[in-house]
Amino acid sequence: MNPQGGQYLNKAAVFSSLGAARLSQLALGCSVVAMVSHSAGYSGGSYGVFCMAVWCACFGMTTVVFFLDATRLHACLPVSWDNLTVAFAALATLMYVTASVVYPVYFVRAECAYAGCEVRNFRIAVTVCSIAGSLAYGTEVILSRAKPGRVVGYMATVSGLLKVVQGFVACIIFGALANGTEYSRHVATIYCVVVYAVCFAMTTVVVILTVSGRTGCLKLPFDRFVVVYTLMAVLLYLSASVVWPVFCFDRKYGSPERPSTCPRGRCPWDSKVVVAVFSFVNLALYVADLVYSQRIRFVTQRPRV
Repeated sequence: MNPQGGQYLNKAAVFSSLGAARLSQLALGCSVVAMVSHSAGYSGGSYGVFCMAVWCACFGMTTVVFFLDATRLHACLPVSWDNLTVAFAALATLMYVTASVVYPVYFVRAECAYAGCEVRNFRIAVTVCSIAGSLAYGTEVILSRAKPGRVVGYMATVSGLLKVVQGFVACIIFGALANGTEYSRHVATIYCVVVYAVCFAMTTVVVILTVSGRTGCLKLPFDRFVVVYTLMAVLLYLSASVVWPVFCFDRKYGSPERPSTCPRGRCPWDSKVVVAVFSFVNLALYVADLVYSQRIRFVTQRPRV
């Protein structure tokens, strides 16, 4: 028996604020999956499948993170552990919030079905646990976030967290584009789609380089690369945020009002509105990212003066 064996387990993975947050995530995630599988259900189209996929994926990933942290086996992985965990927690927060909104909208009804109120009550409980899960993941992000005088990974900074949100918003835009926006009718709207794809790809590259700890592979300093890329994204999104509404809602190219014959849930006009709104949202996120990235560079260079 190895007397030093106890050191292989990380007590802080359980007996700490961060450990408590992850245990709460596991308990709530397990409760949600169990209730949905048992009685609440998720049939009824892609929305239910999406919610179940979110809960299962987050629960599975949280289990892996907790196990690797408790056993210290994450040291064997070729990744930046702190960057990976905070990026996952931020993404899980956004996914849980989305599922917490989508599920009750499509599955919770005020009246009880013919079989009684059991199913409805289970679905309400699922929604409550999902909201609590969002708070648990958000708590981990807050606990891991960069604070003055504390050395953390890039993903724990405001700029790093904004990268996760930008990628998530881009996925919403892609989802709307896939819902029949008819973007291929004009070259200008095709240009907008290219802008969304290029910015999303670059954001993904930044996150992957950071999480994998490969930022040193770049030919220029990472902070400069991030600022240059973010400035480019601001300019591209600014152009797309102007071009998309013009070619979708101007009378010369599209319709400024929603067609009365447009089917609910599959209306191209609605999808165009979603793309327009979230284009401005991502533009604001990239502007905030650019401002904060410049602030970070100023702070790190100040002692050299």
